[in-house]
Amino acid sequence: MIEQADFFIRLISIGASLMLLALLVEGEMRQGLKVTLIGLVIGTIAYVINSTPALEPAGWGDSVINLLAMSAPFWVWIFARRLFEREPPAWAVFGAIIGYSLTWIVGSFVDGLGSFAFHANRAISLVLIVDLVRVGLVDRADDLVEKRRIIRLVLPLLIAAQAALILLFEISFGQTSAFPAFQLINGVLILLITLFAGMALLRTDGELLIDTEGSAPVEEETVSIDFTPAEQVLHGKLKEAMAGGAYRETGLSITALSEQLNTPEHRLRALINRKLGYRNFSAFLNRHRIAEARKKLTSPDDVDLPVLTIAMDLGYNSLPTFNRAFRAETGTTPSEYRRLAFEQTGESTVQN
Repeated sequence: MIEQADFFIRLISIGASLMLLALLVEGEMRQGLKVTLIGLVIGTIAYVINSTPALEPAGWGDSVINLLAMSAPFWVWIFARRLFEREPPAWAVFGAIIGYSLTWIVGSFVDGLGSFAFHANRAISLVLIVDLVRVGLVDRADDLVEKRRIIRLVLPLLIAAQAALILLFEISFGQTSAFPAFQLINGVLILLITLFAGMALLRTDGELLIDTEGSAPVEEETVSIDFTPAEQVLHGKLKEAMAGGAYRETGLSITALSEQLNTPEHRLRALINRKLGYRNFSAFLNRHRIAEARKKLTSPDDVDLPVLTIAMDLGYNSLPTFNRAFRAETGTTPSEYRRLAFEQTGESTVQN
């Protein structure tokens, strides 16, 4: 009875995944997300087939399905990272690809090392799932897009419930196919994740999947005619706080800023996101911090001021964090920006 229920649930999951795949191919979505989500759907279908004895193919087909199935956690990880606008570092992506490839080759073609490859593969997947949950939940406070904040809460929990628990179970006890009740739980969780992904796709708009940047952030001095009187008052408070250097506070969160402005957090979040065009609170802070950094880096009075000191004064907790934010805003490092600025000043002086 349990085996039959599990089998039919997995067939439904495959059907729902195929429908989701068709929607992805035909639908509008930014390319980076579409590729990763297609990979995720294919990997999920392969995992369902690979973990269902009645569907598992033989020979080379089994090896190919196994490769696609073991890639599912990788596609889940990179898709969620891109959806949350936290692109993973290149070294982590290539490291995961190399790790999965090696464990697949060793497990499929090297006699006597199948168990080692199996556990190594699950360990890599577990690390990626832990990072996904961390990025989804820990960075949720920085996210200003309300729909994405909901996904940040639900998706990591579903993924953790399915992937992490299954991975831990397989590392401890081996394949789940020997435990029908656990197989059924696994199948139900896979179906829930597939249905959630389908609902998110069908109900979504450009705010999540189509347009990464949304509307361009507007200058703080600009007052939109779309502001309500309450929003105009709040915008005035926000500009005053930024002009007073509130952004220099290390570790400033939107919760702390809303308390300073004596306004509900959801109102401040909506103002910065929907009216000013920022998708993350850190991007809003960086716009102010980097603007001041540019002034300091090009000021003759601050020419001897170390870059680290500038970073600390602006609220950054480390030099690498400042460098990444500065490069994202200007396309160059702070030191290079300063050097080029004074070179141009020197050339202008010579010409005059």
